[in-house]
Amino acid sequence: MLFNSFVFLLAFLPTALILHGLVARAAPAWRLPLLVGLSFVFYGWWDVRFVPLLAGSILANWCVARLYRHRPGRWLIPVAIAANLALLGVFKYLDFAADLANLIPGLETQRLGLALPLGISFFTFHHIMYLADLRAGRAPSFGLVKYALYIAFFPQVLAGPLVRWSEIMHQFDEQPYARPDAAERFARGLMLLTVGLAKKVFLGDPLAEYVNPVFQAAAAGKAVTVVEAWQATLGFTFQIYFDFSGYTDMALGIALLFGLVLPQNFDVPYRATSLRDFWRRWHMTLSRFLRDYLYVPMGGNRRGLPRQVGALAVTMTLGGLWHGAGLTFLAWGALHGIGLGAGVLARRARIAIPAPLGWALTSLFVVLTWVLFRATSFEAALVIFKGLFGLAPRGSGFKWRTIAIAALVATVGPTAWTAVHRLPPRRLLACGFALLFVLVLLKIGDDANYEFIYFQF
Repeated sequence: MLFNSFVFLLAFLPTALILHGLVARAAPAWRLPLLVGLSFVFYGWWDVRFVPLLAGSILANWCVARLYRHRPGRWLIPVAIAANLALLGVFKYLDFAADLANLIPGLETQRLGLALPLGISFFTFHHIMYLADLRAGRAPSFGLVKYALYIAFFPQVLAGPLVRWSEIMHQFDEQPYARPDAAERFARGLMLLTVGLAKKVFLGDPLAEYVNPVFQAAAAGKAVTVVEAWQATLGFTFQIYFDFSGYTDMALGIALLFGLVLPQNFDVPYRATSLRDFWRRWHMTLSRFLRDYLYVPMGGNRRGLPRQVGALAVTMTLGGLWHGAGLTFLAWGALHGIGLGAGVLARRARIAIPAPLGWALTSLFVVLTWVLFRATSFEAALVIFKGLFGLAPRGSGFKWRTIAIAALVATVGPTAWTAVHRLPPRRLLACGFALLFVLVLLKIGDDANYEFIYFQF
């Protein structure tokens, strides 16, 4: 069930809101159990076989947390975190490991072909954040219902944002529709949902037509012209932004409809004037997770320059692997780690880069490395790079209009979060409903792209 589908917009979401509103007023104690139940229905709509996996993961980690509170042991939390990572590894990386093993002459390893449970990367990281903070003495223990809702809350269970327990647990105790600003928050949520849908449907999906055929041709070993390579690379640069940031806007908006505030995940990343600035603006909740739970424990910037540069390289390489089980993802992450390390060295050397030049260099680096992120192999990436660097026929017919509009919106326009919170509250509700239904009637139909890029990660 995708946010841009009729079954979600016209059936699940209205039903969930009506039930939630009735229970919040008539039986407030049942509000959180209802949200847990709705979340499992939403998750099970994809593939009911994975509901026991999600439920078992929640129950096991909650039991570990309770046991640690009563009998704190030195190794209990690390073993639990390792078990979570092992579960993620089995589903996401076992076949990748088999492929690597098959590169060794004389060694033949069978791929298991396990289906990847949707959202496993995200709910695994939610478990890790809570358990790590519990061991550090920063997190209290919670009841099973609250913990289950923290992990499985349906707007963010499939593709984030990565929400810290401290950002949302206290909100579970509030009565959202009793707040004086309840109507305003509901209206802003509706607008965020609408803007996210618009970004996905009007910008992200059309760009796929410029991207997919070219990368598929490259994967098949066919020649790609210079025009096609730049069209596909720039197209993907903005496609992934509007696809993923659009999903995030929808998730934040839907959560607001239920009275819960999730953290912002994008802040105009293509305005960044350095690679460090880019990662402070792109997938912000993942960036801070990697910083706080990987980079800092490895020493961060507290143990000398070599350790800092090494920690950046390892952190970003593992971040690349988290995005996908493939060598191209590893290379993408490693290049960003090297780029961040180079930025540290430049700052230590007090090399001042003018903002316009910093923006140009950062944009070029990000655009070029997106090729590795999108390509299915190094061979396919090389075909695209040959086109980008002019080592292929020039070609003709660059389709610039949609890309130009996407670039303008992505770099000049405000974030959806900022725009929605600047609108006059009294007009939000009417505008939100009008825009939503226009989108539903005009664009979301049988020809819609019922896919989100980040769901494969």
